[in-house]
Amino acid sequence: QVQLVESGGGLVQPGGSLRLSCAASGSIFRANVMGWYRQAPGEEREMVATITSGGGTNYADSVKGRFAISRDNAKNTLYLQMSSLKPEDTAAYYCHASVTRTTGPTMLYWGEGTLVTVSS
Repeated sequence: QVQLVESGGGLVQPGGSLRLSCAASGSIFRANVMGWYRQAPGEEREMVATITSGGGTNYADSVKGRFAISRDNAKNTLYLQMSSLKPEDTAAYYCHASVTRTTGPTMLYWGEGTLVTVSS
């Protein structure tokens, strides 16, 4: 089994910054593509940013230049540095990973989510 646990969410004022973390644990042989998704109330879940095991990144247009995704492969940990936050960034943020397991085939996993609220 593999678990993804997010942390770092909270309340921040517009223009502020937050750093999200996602720690992957369990029967991990290799974490492949990892990413952050978000879902605002009443909205569908959307991709925020993804990163390959080699460091290739992809961002939603709405966060380009403000958010930075990174990962520590040795620690199986994913990060999202969020800057210049806007009220429209308010959402539950979810970690997602494609994991090749030591005990079976590659599977996709989601974390439970961490809430980010941008408000004055």
